[in-house]
Amino acid sequence: MKQNEVQNRINHLIRETSVRLVGDNVTNEVVDIRTALRLAQDMGLDLVEISNGNSTSICKIIDYNKFIFDKKKKDKEQKKKQKLNQSQVKEIRMTPNTDDHDFNFKLNHAKNFLGDNDKVLVSVFFKGREITYKEQGEIVLLRFAEELKGIGLPEYLPKLEGKRMSMMIKPIKK
Repeated sequence: MKQNEVQNRINHLIRETSVRLVGDNVTNEVVDIRTALRLAQDMGLDLVEISNGNSTSICKIIDYNKFIFDKKKKDKEQKKKQKLNQSQVKEIRMTPNTDDHDFNFKLNHAKNFLGDNDKVLVSVFFKGREITYKEQGEIVLLRFAEELKGIGLPEYLPKLEGKRMSMMIKPIKK
């Protein structure tokens, strides 16, 4: 088994004198460790420590190999779901003089990204002396945010960083 994997104590490795038995085939009660081990041996199964509580450990009489298999399967499923819920940041680049057709084309891409639950970083790049017309870039970004009003919300207003003005748009939760 892997080194970082948490292992449960089984059978004679349980150090408690009395344990709380839980499970399908047994009554939920606190019993002596020897009694619990005998019950597990009679059933042909293992006594597995599920949780180490403050006063008594909670143990279950089950097939240990099946328990490990189910645990790995559950962990794998959780990891898979966790990856599905992660969102990414997609970037859309424009200039202050972006034409209407290009603007609409990039707007459609942003709508698709927001539909996939990804954040969109919209950036306006200024080349050469275009930096003197910062207002034009801000107008483009605010218009972009206005067009995406029903789908996404800006996280912050447009801000200028060097020769780049940017704004982050996050999807609206449904």
